[in-house]
This record gives sequence, structure tokens and C-alpha cells, in this order.
Amino acid sequence: MATVDATEKQAEENLAAGKVIEIQAEETICFSEIADRVIAGEVMSKSAAELILKTPDDQILDLLAGAFKIRQKYFGKTVQLYFLMNAKSGLCPEDCGYCSQSKVSDAPVEKYNILDRESLLDGARVAAERQSKTYCMVISARGPNEREMKAVEEIIPEIKEKYDLKICACLGLLTQDQADRLKKCGVDRVNHNLNTSADFYKSICSTHSYDDRKDTLGAVRNAGMEICSGGIVGMGEKKSDIVDMAFELKELKAESIPVNFLNAIEGTPLQNISYLTPNFCLKVLAMFRFVNPSSEIRISGGREIHLRSLQPLGLYAANSMFVGDYLTTKGQPPESDYRMIEDLGFEITREEEVATTV
Repeated sequence: MATVDATEKQAEENLAAGKVIEIQAEETICFSEIADRVIAGEVMSKSAAELILKTPDDQILDLLAGAFKIRQKYFGKTVQLYFLMNAKSGLCPEDCGYCSQSKVSDAPVEKYNILDRESLLDGARVAAERQSKTYCMVISARGPNEREMKAVEEIIPEIKEKYDLKICACLGLLTQDQADRLKKCGVDRVNHNLNTSADFYKSICSTHSYDDRKDTLGAVRNAGMEICSGGIVGMGEKKSDIVDMAFELKELKAESIPVNFLNAIEGTPLQNISYLTPNFCLKVLAMFRFVNPSSEIRISGGREIHLRSLQPLGLYAANSMFVGDYLTTKGQPPESDYRMIEDLGFEITREEEVATTV
């Protein structure tokens, strides 16, 4: 990992003192200096984070250089790969407006119950072959039923023994008992995205609440597992909503933050929303890095659509990405991702990384 001028002791003192970084709207921002202050234990204010999202496009390289300074401190030049398995598709009773598998979607997606043992094992094989560090098993549901819980409990030990993969389970809303069972069978972390801010959440879903999602994340933490939680940008929210979500994830101490950019799938209520630009997406990734310096930040769904030719620049802020397809949409060929990482001079890692937190 890269060394920094500030000592760990100084960083701890700054963090304990609650030093906050404020930026005046009219001042010229030196992102490298702000990055040094973040590394030294100071924290961004919400107003400063929102100003990052308003960075003029001609300053995007300076912004990314600052974000990379922080990323390099905690993760060097490594990239972690994740592989998604849609273990149960469609058939979801929830009304999340962005989702092609929800009950309000007319998108033509496959519908099937949880996959059998052989299919789940084969997915793990593919994950390992693609140099993934983590195998993500996802089901579309409000929450797992007993049959689905037992299927996960039975397959996880076998996958870990055979392929030495980290396991992230995304099973919907969880009770404390269910979270405890996932921990016991070997699940490393649980994904349950906040998706947006508390204020905007009711605009995208009515069948469960933002607090329901936070309760699930609380159960995950109480069970002793890591939290994987992020959101979707581009659903019609305000910049302040994106910032609020980033700070909520900081409060939750989320180890992994997937940042999705809305793929407005035809047949979903949000099918006609499209306003993101590549530069704005880069600003979002940089803001998440400044606010959550030691968290793993993953470029997730929609990167191919919205970052387009600027995808490589996203890895100067993020240190993780999905390789291959998403739940119901296609990603770019894995070979393109490998080439992109190599061309950047970065390297894929499957090693356990422990960020130096302050």
C-alpha cells in the first residue's frame, strides 16, 4: 500500500476530534489537498460532498487524481472482481420501480425458483475461473422462505471448500435468526442496498420501507457479517439524496459499497428516465471515495451504458467491479474488463485486503 505524509496517530487524533472538511462554493478546490485531509482523518461535510457532484467537467481529472490518492492509500492499485448469480429470478411481490423482476414490471425476464445444487456450484466454478474474489448469490424475493434458506445453508460450505471464494448473499429482508443462520453456514457478507436516501425512498418503492432495509443491515451486523450496501443513481433523485445515501453508508460502516447507475429497462416504471452523463457518474464515484475512504467501492450495474468509453477512469476512484453479466441484463465480455485493468497498470487480486482504517 502507498505511504502517506500524515501518521496513523495524527489521523486517529483528527478523526477523534471530529474535524470536518468544509468547502466554500466560490473557492477553487484543490482536490489533492482535500484528499490529504481525508487520509489524515478529517471527514467531508455534506455540503462539501455535494460540491464534488457539481465539479465543472474541465476539472474532472483533478477530482479523479484526488480520489485516486485516497484509493491508493487503502487499496493500492488492486481491483477486486465479483461474479453475480441470479439464483432465483422474477416472482417478486415487491414494487421497486427500477427492478425488472418486481411485480410492477412488464419486462420479459426469466422466472424460476431457486436453482438446484449443480447450477449453484457451476456458477461458483465460473466465478473462480473469472478470477472473482466473491461469488454473489441473489434471489428475487421480499425475503427468503425456509426452502431457500436451507438451500443456501447446504451449498455454501461446499462452494467455499471447493473454490475458496468469498460469499455474498443477497436474499432480501432478513430476520435476526436468518442472519445468524447465514453467518453460521459461512456467508461472509450480505448485500442489501439502501438504493437511495430515506427521503426519496418512497418514490421508488411502497411495499417495504427504508427502515425495513436498515433493520436488515442491523441484523447482518449483529450476526457478525460484513455489510455490502450501496445504491442506484439516476432514478430522478436530487444530488443531496445521493450525498445522504453516501453518508448513511458511512454511518453504517459498510465494508463494500456497490454504486449502480440506473439501467432504465423497458417494461419497468422508470423505463423513460435517462439523464446521466459519463462525467457525472465519475463525480459520483469520486464523491463516494471521499466520503467513504476505506470502504471497497464497486462500479456496478449500468457502467457500460453510462460510463461508456470512460469506464477505465472509474477505477481511479473505485477498486472493485462485477465481471460478466448482471441479474437480468448483459455486461461486457470479461476479456474487455481484464484488458481494461491491465491497460491501467492495475492488478486483479483475490487476496484478503484489510484496509488501514482510521
